[in-house]
Amino acid sequence: MFEVIYMKADYEPWWLFEGWEQHIIEKHAFEHETEARSFLDRKLIELRGIFPKEKSKHNMYWAFWSEKEQCFCESCDDDLQIYHGLIWNDLRETI
Repeated sequence: MFEVIYMKADYEPWWLFEGWEQHIIEKHAFEHETEARSFLDRKLIELRGIFPKEKSKHNMYWAFWSEKEQCFCESCDDDLQIYHGLIWNDLRETI
């Protein structure tokens, strides 16, 4: 089983801070890797067309952002960058 997770948060998706699941926008599960990779590739193309900045880690995490999209953090009294993240999750590795 494979998952492709799309999340939106004020941090990059590879941090997976406590409660990160609350930031999930979409989660798609696939039985076959080819289907999952095809979906991931389409989602990467889509986000690359929307956001000017991208960073990835370990070929499992991708972050996309635009410096125009920020939110205000009251506790730190500053603007925080909003990131659109994709996570590739190979559930076979967790069995």
